Amino acid sequence: MPSLSLPFQTSLHGRGLALIAGLGITQVIGYGALYYAFAVLAPKMTDSFGWAPEWTYGGFAVGLLAGGLAAPIAGRLIDQHGTRLMMTVGSALAGVALIGLAEARGPFGYSAAMIALEIVSTLVLYDAAFTALTQARGTSARRSISQLTLIGGFASTLFWPLTTALLNVLDWRDIYRLYALLQFVVCIPLHLMLLPARAPQTVTGEPPAEAARELPGSYLDGNERRVAFSMLALAFSLQGFVVSSLSVHMLSLLQGLGLSAALAVIIGAMVGPSQVAGRLVEMLFGTSLDPVTTAWTSAALMPFGLALLTFGSTSATLAGLFAIAYGISMGLSSIVRGTVPLRLFGPAGYGAMLGKLSAPGLVVKAAAPLLFAVMIERAGLLPSTLLLVVLSTLSAVALFVLAAKVKRVQP
Repeated sequence: MPSLSLPFQTSLHGRGLALIAGLGITQVIGYGALYYAFAVLAPKMTDSFGWAPEWTYGGFAVGLLAGGLAAPIAGRLIDQHGTRLMMTVGSALAGVALIGLAEARGPFGYSAAMIALEIVSTLVLYDAAFTALTQARGTSARRSISQLTLIGGFASTLFWPLTTALLNVLDWRDIYRLYALLQFVVCIPLHLMLLPARAPQTVTGEPPAEAARELPGSYLDGNERRVAFSMLALAFSLQGFVVSSLSVHMLSLLQGLGLSAALAVIIGAMVGPSQVAGRLVEMLFGTSLDPVTTAWTSAALMPFGLALLTFGSTSATLAGLFAIAYGISMGLSSIVRGTVPLRLFGPAGYGAMLGKLSAPGLVVKAAAPLLFAVMIERAGLLPSTLLLVVLSTLSAVALFVLAAKVKRVQP
């Protein structure tokens, strides 16, 4: 029987709790300001610029693409210089980029600000925060990563209504200026005070490539390492396509399948709490499971939920089950993105490793909403939804095969 403990019980005591809480605050602000606010503000931005919506969303997609290309570089910088310096600099640059977006007056300034914003986000969001916890805790960071994602799961819950409320008294430019201020007065001080001062060194002073061999047999090496890395990148990218497509098109998809607009909003709102519930269950009961096992079992929930919509006659009950399954899968995917690489490859060079893993997924996420919209228009709603079932199934299968390979290599 797995031991039951409080979600935030930790051997790090006060210092560790402060690190997790501080990073949780900066992740909520980071995701809220750099990602979720855009979904609320985009229509107002389009009206303000006086151009077609494609320009607004196209600039956002180009920014995501630039962020994907920059992710491996950001990971190497974090490994080399430590998370305190890089996340502090990242928060400062994020504030500057938000101000640049607020001051943009045309397509060039808007696109440049979006590109800067998404590049800088690679220094302050989950991959950087997971590296901070790994630098602080080494191979024992799994529970801390779970705790952090539980807090971070509230970013959309807080920032969607907050941004909507602020629109009643401020325009979109002032809101981005306010969110830039949060980077300067909240995120920078927390990163300076709480994060590890420098990248950890092994006792022998070995470089990361050698440090990975400290415990022979503990981590994958050679061809097994390369194969596992490729399978993880594939699985995360396929999941990224599905999540990115649904983040933009979920409400229209649910309405197209026969739900009313009001019911579609209710179903969509169930996803966030389901994410948090999945992460909470993982913290309470999942520590005895291998992270790779958690990865494939949670990934399997995504095609299961989508299949309920695709192959059943859509009803409120089936749509609700979809939202729960999809939300739990999404919530756990954030955790396994940090814990599985740590389990398979170790803490050495962790930041660069996460950057390389996330790069293809970020590129896919940038293109997914547009590609999915084109497919809906050309092929129809049901075939498009079936594509999401197939892609998410392939992701779960890749993770299942990876788990089997790991079990053979690391008994």
